[in-house]
Amino acid sequence: MALPTVALVGRPNVGKSTLFNKIVGRQIAITEDTPGVTRDRIYQEVNFQNYRFYLIDTGGIDDDKNNFNKEIKVQASIAINEADVIVFIVDGKEGLTSNDLVVRDILRKSKKRVIVAINKIDTKKAQDNIYDFYELGFDEYIPISSIHNIGYLDLMDSIVKNFNTFEDDDNDPRLKISMIGRPNVGKSSLMNALLNEERVVVSKLAGTTRDSIDSILTYNKEEFILIDTAGMRKKGKVFEAIEKYSLLRSLKAIDRSDICLLVIDAHDGIKENDKHIAGYAIERGKGLIIVVNKWDIKNEEDTIKNFTDLIRAEFKFVSYAPIVFVSALTKKRIHTLMPEVLKVAKNINVSIKTSLLNNVIEDAYDLNLPPTYKGNRLKIYFVSQTGNKPPKFTLRVNNKKLVHFSYERYLENKLRENFDLTGTPIILQFKNRSGDE
Repeated sequence: MALPTVALVGRPNVGKSTLFNKIVGRQIAITEDTPGVTRDRIYQEVNFQNYRFYLIDTGGIDDDKNNFNKEIKVQASIAINEADVIVFIVDGKEGLTSNDLVVRDILRKSKKRVIVAINKIDTKKAQDNIYDFYELGFDEYIPISSIHNIGYLDLMDSIVKNFNTFEDDDNDPRLKISMIGRPNVGKSSLMNALLNEERVVVSKLAGTTRDSIDSILTYNKEEFILIDTAGMRKKGKVFEAIEKYSLLRSLKAIDRSDICLLVIDAHDGIKENDKHIAGYAIERGKGLIIVVNKWDIKNEEDTIKNFTDLIRAEFKFVSYAPIVFVSALTKKRIHTLMPEVLKVAKNINVSIKTSLLNNVIEDAYDLNLPPTYKGNRLKIYFVSQTGNKPPKFTLRVNNKKLVHFSYERYLENKLRENFDLTGTPIILQFKNRSGDE
């Protein structure tokens, strides 16, 4: 089930980023050494009580008055395209401004649910200004102070009041494959090539390209669900500078999928956002295949080798992902993709015998003993597989605090050397044998 999306919108210096940080709080675990996971995301997944949603921060707008109208329209357009709920933040101390009215006019056209958060109301002057904001003409107004924690729970209750509590109610047994990547790398074209028909058409109706598009692929008499994330529609050059916001569509598709096809444009090469998107797929424990599209002119084998080496150098954190070179336009090498999908599908559901696991881990341990810490050394007593999608292995140890990340990586590499885990991340969980977790 796709998570709803909430966007924070407003003119500069009204407190968008402060509110964003407050809502996100410390709920998001950032893995320090995982490439593609950055601290400066403009989106985060939020958990509030029994609700989960994506939060977009549209902060960082250029405060140059000459550029204000252009920039604020970009910001509001993002919210209109992506959000289910828009929190329109205004400055209670400064009162209603003409720029607030510019934002108001754009948001009213969106026909989205808008909550007006009147921020900085911790002074008498700000409280006197509250009723001036009713001129904006929206239905919901909530006075808040992000810094002084005033009205925060009222705002959060209002945001989630029409959301469903999150439950994984998707019982469809068919494998779900998402096309993820930056705009204009050929995701929809690749999907059409696999389906062998023009199924994914960008509609001219406003809003119809906001969500992912599902299609059914039949391959070897088996059905698969293909999830396409439509590229952000450009209005002139408005969206060219904010490509990073398109990551949100990929996040939604990733959450729903079992395997992600990260599509890269062979002509443009590898971009930073490609790695960001791959990093999120790994965070969510999804199978991953790197698909180099538009390989219609770069088709010599030595060129493929060079490009493969480049990908391996840039994507060291996902060295286990297979790489496929295709041209969606000419359908060249398109037949090589689904066999890799089937291989990864098998691996994300792999089941490894406990005896074999223990033999591999025991040999790895004897070959390379973990370092000592204050006279103590990690001991591994037993390992078993405790889950899949992705495969999860639980190791019983004497003290899990003695597990160094480098040794954990060493054990993962040994597992990959001995078992076919191509295309799937794996989780190693360490538990104390004494039961003191």
